[in-house]
Amino acid sequence: MKFVGAHVSAAGGVENAVIRAYEIGATAFALFTKNQRQWQAPPLTPTSINKFKQACQKYGYTSNQILPHDSYLINLGHPDIDALEKSRQAFLVEFQRCEALGLSLLNFHPGSDLRQISVDKCLSRIAESINITLDKTCGVTAVIETTAGQGSNLGYKFEHLAEIIEQVEDKSRIGVCIDTCHIFAAGYDLRTKEACDQTFDEFNKVIGFNYLRAMHLNDAKSQLASYVDRHHSLGQGNIGKTAFSYIMQDNRFNNIPLILETVNPDIWPEEIAWLKSQLVIS
Repeated sequence: MKFVGAHVSAAGGVENAVIRAYEIGATAFALFTKNQRQWQAPPLTPTSINKFKQACQKYGYTSNQILPHDSYLINLGHPDIDALEKSRQAFLVEFQRCEALGLSLLNFHPGSDLRQISVDKCLSRIAESINITLDKTCGVTAVIETTAGQGSNLGYKFEHLAEIIEQVEDKSRIGVCIDTCHIFAAGYDLRTKEACDQTFDEFNKVIGFNYLRAMHLNDAKSQLASYVDRHHSLGQGNIGKTAFSYIMQDNRFNNIPLILETVNPDIWPEEIAWLKSQLVIS
């Protein structure tokens, strides 16, 4: 089964994200459980938690259809020890919020070396950060997102993610979210069926589909191998629609959240409907 949706707003309370997802015809959704651009946030209230769970039950969303995303401020590979500790504490809070809401996934960007430490050392710090958090929590899988390689961000090579996974102790609670715009900008072509075959075969060889927990379905304003993170609406960018038809028709992408982060929320219902329509095309 394909679960398709978008990253919806949780303004006014996390429970509102569920309603907004349902209103656009989504069978999956992503959300921030707190303000993604602030370190601190008020704790989730029992009332809000209960309303979220009740809305999920009412509209038929289970935890494997929901992809919360952590704060953009967190850098699990930070070269500065004090800043690293601040990120680790914030990451733990994100996990605890997911636990409280009964969610089983947390999507996050791996981290950045800020060009101050080696790539290998940064990847090891990221893995160590994940291990520390998994030891203090239960039931939530850490889902590393592929990046475009913009600036000093790591995670733009499949090998980066494979190395982090290798160093994570609990392999049952680590996974990957492929962002189509990001991997395209990082040099993995998706413009034709043959290119998709090659890219996803490479993913399977280096990481393995057994670790795929989610996807972000975004076209790209940026060019192939530009290392620039610029999303676009489906079919309006440099990837085109072939890749998204391919994903919808390939069983390797079943039973995970397939999440739009495209640039025009007004057409999310149409994009979701189009993605669903690809299931019936032979």
